[in-house]
Amino acid sequence: MKAFRNVIVSQRSSRAPTPIGHRAYISTLRSNPRFQPTGRIVATKAFNSSLAVESTNAQTEHSLFAGPQPIKHPRPTNPFQDDPTPLSRYEHLVESGALRGDDHQTRIIQKLQDLHDRLNEYDPPHIPDPTQSNSLIARLFTRELPIPNAPPETAPKGLYLYGDVGTGKTMLMDLFYQTLPPSLTRKRRVHFHAFMIDVHKRVHAAKIAMGFNGGDPILPVARDLANDACVLCFDEFQVTDIADAMILRRLLESLLNFGVVCVMTSNRHPDDLYKNGIQRSSFVPAIELLKSQFEVTDLDSGTDYRRVPRALSNVYYHPLTPENNMEINKTFDSLASVDPSDPPIPHRTLNTWGRKLRIPESTSKIAKFKFHDLCGQPLSAADYLEVTKAFGTIFLLDVPKMGLDKKDMARRFITFIDACYESKTKLFVTSEVPVFQVFSDDPPSSGPKPISDHMRSIMDDLGLSDQIVGSSSIFSGEEEVFAFARACSRLVQMGSKEWAETAGQL
Repeated sequence: MKAFRNVIVSQRSSRAPTPIGHRAYISTLRSNPRFQPTGRIVATKAFNSSLAVESTNAQTEHSLFAGPQPIKHPRPTNPFQDDPTPLSRYEHLVESGALRGDDHQTRIIQKLQDLHDRLNEYDPPHIPDPTQSNSLIARLFTRELPIPNAPPETAPKGLYLYGDVGTGKTMLMDLFYQTLPPSLTRKRRVHFHAFMIDVHKRVHAAKIAMGFNGGDPILPVARDLANDACVLCFDEFQVTDIADAMILRRLLESLLNFGVVCVMTSNRHPDDLYKNGIQRSSFVPAIELLKSQFEVTDLDSGTDYRRVPRALSNVYYHPLTPENNMEINKTFDSLASVDPSDPPIPHRTLNTWGRKLRIPESTSKIAKFKFHDLCGQPLSAADYLEVTKAFGTIFLLDVPKMGLDKKDMARRFITFIDACYESKTKLFVTSEVPVFQVFSDDPPSSGPKPISDHMRSIMDDLGLSDQIVGSSSIFSGEEEVFAFARACSRLVQMGSKEWAETAGQL
């Protein structure tokens, strides 16, 4: 892990909204500045960062994110009182010994502080509302505001923070979002994948509303999004889908023209997004937009904390034996019996995007699945996000070793692991082989199969060794190999003691 790895962070601010991929839908042709998302509040979950550990001082933890307090002194002892800033929080963490500061960290935090200061003075423009009246007289005498074709001159440039796994992207976003000026009430933080799910549903609704006359559905969608939030923070910005690639330039351009300030984190430099993707030439304008309208910042400081061994917690069991099955069921029964008013219920159903997913056994917070229940069916990332939203702790039993004959299952398992990681889910697993090696090839009689240079490079970037995860030939494309290696890295992290102690808080 690289810089920022040893920082202590707490829970997200209670003002953080739910991912907009799960909000109630309104007409995409009408602005709605007061719309508030509904659904499960994510504020009570611990951060989805490997940087999260339990606070050793409950009073300090409470004061960290209790919100702005009335000013009583010109210079408070604790900078988390009053209206905090990214720099004041960072300095407090360094002074308390929770973070080991260095020059590179200070430069990155200063960029967040500079944007914070500009946002403090920023007055977002009024979003033009399209005329809805069918009356000819109303249309003749109503002066519709022009659609902006460039960002407002007063709008600050956004930030694009990129770096490998472990460079502290999530912590930086936590630090920035939680210290946004209180005057900015229209703000949203969302995982980019959930955001694009919502965008596609809005675009579909806009096309239906436009009917046979047609038109550009991106503009009304961008208008609605701009009405909802003038500051948008994206976690894990990445483009792997052609449908996303085709609309991103128009969407980002329209959001910026409406005065929305975006901050995003990513694993890749803009030039490396959607590499080798279908019709990538159509996505290049979006890359140029990112480089011209955002301050692109590399988080790599050269310090890699991921190499530091971490204590593993007893959450993964192999092989598939009666003894291990008895042990994990005992753990499930113990956790499920904590609240007598919420006993385990067999065959509960969960509605996910129009489908009904049967859960073999669950309480309102803990669920137990067989591998085939989750990965043997044609479920999508959106389905897995719904599952991890509903249950803070998930038991996944009987994970097999997967080869080319189970490639679809392997892809779904990787997507499920990503959803668990992003939702900070506590995960218990029984598997045929060590869970980090479920994708590994069987060792040939002639000796271990050599790992490709590309795979070795990615594994090195993620702090993995071939002794931990082995090698796999079922993933070939660059994005597939990266997703496989990242899933293995996340499984290692989710098996740590720190993760087990802080995850699963709904």
